[in-house]
Amino acid sequence: MVTLGCSKNIYDSEVLMGQLKGNAFDVVHEAENVGSNDIVVINTCGFIDNAKQESIDTILQYSELKEQGKIGKVIVTGCLSERYKPELEAEITNVDSWFGTNDLQNLLSSVGANYKHELIGERLLTTPSHFAYFKIAEGCNRPCSFCAIPLMRGKHLSQPIDQLVKNAQKLAKNGTKELILIAQDLTYYGLDLYGKRNLDELLRRLSDVQGIEWIRLQYAYPSGFPMEILDVMNERSNICKYLDMPLQHISDNMLKSMRRGITKQKTIDLVNAIRDKVPGIAMRTTLITGYPGETVQDFAEMAEWVEETRFDRLGCFTYSHEEKTHAYDLIDDVLVEVKQERADAIMEIQQGISYEKNQEKIGQTYKVLIDKKDGGYFVGRTEYDSPEVDNEVLIDATQQYATVGSFVKVKIDNAEDFDLYGQIVK
Repeated sequence: MVTLGCSKNIYDSEVLMGQLKGNAFDVVHEAENVGSNDIVVINTCGFIDNAKQESIDTILQYSELKEQGKIGKVIVTGCLSERYKPELEAEITNVDSWFGTNDLQNLLSSVGANYKHELIGERLLTTPSHFAYFKIAEGCNRPCSFCAIPLMRGKHLSQPIDQLVKNAQKLAKNGTKELILIAQDLTYYGLDLYGKRNLDELLRRLSDVQGIEWIRLQYAYPSGFPMEILDVMNERSNICKYLDMPLQHISDNMLKSMRRGITKQKTIDLVNAIRDKVPGIAMRTTLITGYPGETVQDFAEMAEWVEETRFDRLGCFTYSHEEKTHAYDLIDDVLVEVKQERADAIMEIQQGISYEKNQEKIGQTYKVLIDKKDGGYFVGRTEYDSPEVDNEVLIDATQQYATVGSFVKVKIDNAEDFDLYGQIVK
């Protein structure tokens, strides 16, 4: 199994691998060596240009190995395949089968496996066993002009609370201590099933699962944000004071054209209200530079706002002109180099903010989850950090010992832009 793209794809791969293992297949994730009888399943990403290119390159790489007789079959699934199946089939002819994002049962039957209903909630984790991505909904009902995800993932579909609690209990029994809640839009959760936003109730139920010590929220949407989830964050010590809310832009011109359903002032008020309600919360956001029509003034407004708002974490993408999205009808009029220069400028501002915020952590003691040993360091995270994208805490492994998957108290004694250094204290 080869997985490209986001954490939602990782989750889908883990579910597929769990089903294959339940059918007595020998399954490995991104193995170094593949054999001449092996079936390679590639779970693709079709989100933006760079991701699409990486997916195509990977398909070509494995189809070439198949031509050379070094692997048995190549099967492609996921977002790219959902979005461009006819074109891909015509261009890359030696892939055995193409499947979309909701074709799990058909994919299984193509390799002689049965979909086992009794395995719902069973997964073969690709992450270290102490944390798991936990998908609570599929698809998206938002009308954002730049985004192709509804084309690939369909409408929003929440998973029932009782089923999610059972899934969490299974993970906890197998040693998972942190659930990272993911969906295209967490804050829409429950509207389709229960007629109301129900993320607060889900959080309470998951928070009660024995063995789960951290619950982390990723991919919240600002318009219609359910403030009651912040009450749960304050009530429950195992819900991390962390929120990932992609805001995309701040200029009213851009927000309107992007169809975000929110204004600059409402965005500023929301960020302030969240920080007021949960003091010390770490907020991560994602922004887009070079959206059609983005003027020098629009960009300057965003850069100034990033300086003022001082997000704890921030990522920046350059705009990608995607077919069949609402923005595709607009002229992609910002030069590629300008898009990149603007993204780099935003990240430079954020680097300075991150450095200053990390300096403030020196002398503080944090609860840290140890993720791995890497070179001469044990590497972990605080509750304010998500895997792969945020700060890491490094502990000198020549001086101290920690067990991977355990929680330790760490006093920070040094800090860089995106790394913290510290010592374990009793």
